[in-house]
Amino acid sequence: MIIGSITTFAWLVKPLIGYVIDNFLNKRAWIFISLFLDIIFVLFLGLMQMPLIFLVVLLVVNSSSAAFRDVAVDGIMCVEGKKYQSTGKIQSIQWASLLVAGLITGIGGGFIAEKWGYKAGFLCLIPIYLLVGLPAYFYRDEQSEKKYSTLISDLKKIFGDKRILIIGLFIFLYKYSPSFGTPLFFIQRDSFKWGKMWIGTLATISTLFGVVGSLLYYKFSQKINLKKWLYYSVFLGAMTTLSYLHYTPVSAVIYDLFYSFLGMFIFLMVMDFMARHSVKGLEATSFALLCSINNLSGVASNLSGAFFLPLIGLKWLIVISALASFLCLPLIRKIE
Repeated sequence: MIIGSITTFAWLVKPLIGYVIDNFLNKRAWIFISLFLDIIFVLFLGLMQMPLIFLVVLLVVNSSSAAFRDVAVDGIMCVEGKKYQSTGKIQSIQWASLLVAGLITGIGGGFIAEKWGYKAGFLCLIPIYLLVGLPAYFYRDEQSEKKYSTLISDLKKIFGDKRILIIGLFIFLYKYSPSFGTPLFFIQRDSFKWGKMWIGTLATISTLFGVVGSLLYYKFSQKINLKKWLYYSVFLGAMTTLSYLHYTPVSAVIYDLFYSFLGMFIFLMVMDFMARHSVKGLEATSFALLCSINNLSGVASNLSGAFFLPLIGLKWLIVISALASFLCLPLIRKIE
């Protein structure tokens, strides 16, 4: 857990990464730098034995380069998406691709590791990274009139925007609800007696339902009133949370499949909302900030869920989680 915390540190400071990307070189260049570092990383892992400390250092570099690539790609999504009013469609493609890639990685990576060993698995990533570089090579950043600015001045511009502050608080409250996912896993394992194979199979099928949800959002993203649908989704989220008061082997399967589909649609709606409200000229920084607030809300949900569970039990935790869904409602009217 300590090593995991160290290696994922870069993902906690994404707004700082966004500042670097917005002010130095360009988004395309940072994607190439990231891919180059990833190729170096898999060459080390595929060809060398190394002590743990060296491996941890490499993992930190690899995680940081992935964070830079993620912020750069999101910055491009905000710039191009707002230009063509298609932030929702672009993100639908992004997340559908991620879900499918995750399935291929899990199945294909496991097969390669079993047949040829993990070193071969890492080396097989090199042509994948080269293929990723192709669309980046053909993409051209528009010449920006924005001149270099300090981190303090960029943050002042972002935090001086009352609209962004309201949106940030809304995102936090919208996503916050004391979490009870871990207790449900233990119910599946200990009460339902589900095996690892069935749990893994169900997760795979749920991922496919998530892909369907992302494709559906692609179709309707430009037709829906985002503010109105966010309002409706608050009540829908409360109802789906309360449904977990009735948790049986049959309902658990239904919830996993249907809520994966519905959850992806709502998730993309929130991401689309954040992208549309990113600050012009500071897209990478402002979108990364909103994503960090979104992630922080998830951490707060997990911690508060862990705190309340032994005090009030699972049923009341579910009720409190459902009620917490309504905390964001007063802010929806203030969002422009």
